[in-house]
Amino acid sequence: MISVIFDLDGTLVDSEPNYYESGRRTLERHGVPDFTWEQHARFIGIGTLETLELLKERYGLRAPVEQLLAEQNAAYLELARTRTEAFPEMRGLVERLHARGVPMAVASGSSREAIEAVLEGTGLSALLTTAVSAEEVERGKPAPDVFLEAARRLGAAPASCAVVEDAAPGALAARAAGMHCLAVPYVARSAGDPAFAGAGLLFAGGQAEFSAAAAEEWLGSLGGGWAGGG
Repeated sequence: MISVIFDLDGTLVDSEPNYYESGRRTLERHGVPDFTWEQHARFIGIGTLETLELLKERYGLRAPVEQLLAEQNAAYLELARTRTEAFPEMRGLVERLHARGVPMAVASGSSREAIEAVLEGTGLSALLTTAVSAEEVERGKPAPDVFLEAARRLGAAPASCAVVEDAAPGALAARAAGMHCLAVPYVARSAGDPAFAGAGLLFAGGQAEFSAAAAEEWLGSLGGGWAGGG
């Protein structure tokens, strides 16, 4: 049977608005008052730590990146617990796979505390009990480390895993891990990114086009079909 590894932010849940707002507040506190959503969108799919390292260099911020990370995490957690929504069709896919007994995990660039806050806040924690944060591995996406660790915890070979991703760095990480990839681009205009070319199933229209039933059928085909059909 195939094992399924979900990215969290922008894939399972629409947390990007919370990441933008927490980042905007942090940058404003350090003298950058005009950070826009368009600027934030360039970093979608990259871990928070890596993003802050790039922003620190770009804006010449004096604060240590560890301080920036602590400030943004605190702001994000405040928002995550009460303002995060799971994408309905994606929740439907998780429920369908759970009913089939499919091994599942979350592998995210977010902190462990943020992952737990989002899963608890959206009620997905009961269905997704295995989670890996990029903080727990050596390298974040597009390196494959977080997906390989998730497979290890599930007791699954990488080749028998499928990753569900919304961003180019995650799609590259899935390929580097030797895993199948189901891509649902968070930013629809990024669907033509070469990183998505290797996806086994691409919903180019993003969440508006995503179908839990179609995804379930494709995932089943990777393992030779679901036992008992349906």
